[in-house]
Amino acid sequence: MPSFSSLVLLAILPLVARAAPHSTTRTTYTLKDHYTGKDFLDWDFFSASDPTHGNVNFLTKSEATSKGLAYLKAGDNRDSIRISSPKSYSSGLFIADIWSMPHGPTVWPAYWSVGPDWPDNGEIDIIEGVGDSSTNQMTLHTSSGCSLATSAASDFTGKHTSTTNCASSNGNNNGCGVTDFAPNVYGHEFNMVAGGVYAHVLADSGISIWHFARDAIPADITEQKPNPAGWGKPAAFFSSSACDISQHFKDHVLTFDTTLCGDWAGAAFPGGPSACAAAVADPSNFALAKWQLNYVSVYES
Repeated sequence: MPSFSSLVLLAILPLVARAAPHSTTRTTYTLKDHYTGKDFLDWDFFSASDPTHGNVNFLTKSEATSKGLAYLKAGDNRDSIRISSPKSYSSGLFIADIWSMPHGPTVWPAYWSVGPDWPDNGEIDIIEGVGDSSTNQMTLHTSSGCSLATSAASDFTGKHTSTTNCASSNGNNNGCGVTDFAPNVYGHEFNMVAGGVYAHVLADSGISIWHFARDAIPADITEQKPNPAGWGKPAAFFSSSACDISQHFKDHVLTFDTTLCGDWAGAAFPGGPSACAAAVADPSNFALAKWQLNYVSVYES
């Protein structure tokens, strides 16, 4: 285990009913905010209905802490947690050191950032997948006028998904995405190597996302002197050539959550949404449905 403090955030709680090429120019970053251990308990707890229609009840802070974050029993919808940073950011370098992430049947975890009045100020999905997938999907959701530049594909190691229009409108919420097929980027494989680091840059030139397994974390990250120019190609790069980044991405809070079934995981579940909903009743499906967060650091240039 790491020597620094970490927070185990059990996502499933007790039941109650990304033209401009990718830049390698060095930018100097200064640490602005650092969240670790109990700091995450001071993040904002979302407790409204799940906008992705998952079979969960998101809890308030007081409800989550009083229920212990680790108790499960059989039933219908299950309680879960969605937390967001107490500060918002419109640019910066964000580094999340994660020891383990949720996975398993029905499970849909995500580490993302989002601005107010969705989708007007954008959403960046840094980690997202469903069930026991081994791939990570990185996606942008925006208002109209933002696209993923296919001409920039040589600037990152992942693969485009089927959509390049980032706008979430007219009932289409696919966004524009890049899938990372590299080893150890998601779920069980990620956890089996003691997790690692996800880093992303939000800048006027574009949005870049990197993943580093635990044994490949750059020393400059560990030393809190991050130098993205030395990290090689990112897993995903969303260029500003087809999207005005500063216009579409503003005032983002960093967010961790886990839902169950819902629009994606329910449709992907064998047998479909109804079978997924039935599987929520089996508590053994959620033994590995937890985030263990070592820290999140925010740097400004």
